[in-house]
Amino acid sequence: MTNAQWFLLVGGLLLVRALTAPMLQRLPVTPAIVYLAVGLLVGPTVFGLFHFNPLQESALLEVLTEVVVLISLFSAGVKMPVPVSLARWRTPILLATVSMAVSVGLVAAFAYFLLGLPLGAGVLLGAILAPTDPVLATDVQTRHPRDRDQLRFTLSCEAGMNDGSAFPFVMLGMGLLGLHELGELGLRWALVDVLWATAAAIAIGVLSGAALAYLARKLRGHPPRHKLMDDFLGLGLIGVAYGLSVQIDAWGFLAVFFAAVALRQTELKLAGADPADPGRPQSSQIKPEAANAIPDNEPAPTVSEGSLVFKEHLERLSELMLILLIGGTLFLDSWSWRAVGLALFLFMVARPVSVLVGLFGTRTSWQIRSMVGWFGVRGIGSLYYLMYAIQHGLPEELALDLIQLTLIVVALSILVHGTSVKPLMRRFLRHRRHSPSP
Repeated sequence: MTNAQWFLLVGGLLLVRALTAPMLQRLPVTPAIVYLAVGLLVGPTVFGLFHFNPLQESALLEVLTEVVVLISLFSAGVKMPVPVSLARWRTPILLATVSMAVSVGLVAAFAYFLLGLPLGAGVLLGAILAPTDPVLATDVQTRHPRDRDQLRFTLSCEAGMNDGSAFPFVMLGMGLLGLHELGELGLRWALVDVLWATAAAIAIGVLSGAALAYLARKLRGHPPRHKLMDDFLGLGLIGVAYGLSVQIDAWGFLAVFFAAVALRQTELKLAGADPADPGRPQSSQIKPEAANAIPDNEPAPTVSEGSLVFKEHLERLSELMLILLIGGTLFLDSWSWRAVGLALFLFMVARPVSVLVGLFGTRTSWQIRSMVGWFGVRGIGSLYYLMYAIQHGLPEELALDLIQLTLIVVALSILVHGTSVKPLMRRFLRHRRHSPSP
């Protein structure tokens, strides 16, 4: 396709998407399905107007997906609606750790015994496909900072954390393939890739987010005099938190998510502690039973909410471009039984089982467990991990195999989860409204 044709295609898609927004809201499909369908039509599957080769363009695709995931993680962290506490965050933490490990193990076993992949490649494939996506799962994730829905909070918080908690398993798979140093009996992997990289990332995220909240309030005044600069501050926080983490071999995705969470929570605390702030009651005025709630008339935090709209616009535009490219990578023979079978195993077995194991012994309702077990949307994060592995020496033959498997899983996730999200969410909300209060 020529440059002019690309401008026509993307510009036409943007116009159609904007003009048909009310219609799409009523249809039982998500916009991602429309983008994928267009990519399949203009790509080698149907008309063959263009073909995007992810192996040849792996460096470009790694950067694109990296940026998109970072923006999405920041947006997810800003929208976390409750203070960070172990009681409230226990479920998503278990999903991002225990369920993550179980999912990686199940996919690795499937790939090793049924797909004939080496053990290291199976572990790497499991790590690529295990994290849920903060970009494509908009309909089942937290919509705004005051959204207190438990299901959406759980899925959003899990997606925010497991894009970072998958990295140790990526490094484990690469180590088993001889592409990364694991150390004697895996000791270096456990100490550096798991403990150090995780703890350091969370610390950097919390400190940088809290520091920005204090600095922004002190230096810019309250209310801020230049609200347009909130976008600069949000992007700057992403860059600093991520850059510092990568510099010291910590997981930057985790750092960005927790930087956004810390920014949001610190701004709320500062607003509540300011006697001159009439928009939020003081702690002495809050009833005990409402101490953990955020009032509906809370003031808009200066940086977190101010930068959120711009980030979400970037997120939606990036979603269109990347899914269009996914459609442009697939041929008819890409839909092999190996790839489709892996996707079905992931959706129907690995994800539900990992959720059940991870939440065993918790008080999470069975209805929420079943919804969480189904809506493990795979997407842009999986593409990033795959491109990361390719850029770090994954052999070409193995890379081609993993590309085909991963792209089909992502495409089927867009189709299967995208067509089921609206009906199932309506049913879930209807059932909850008619359920007796505890």
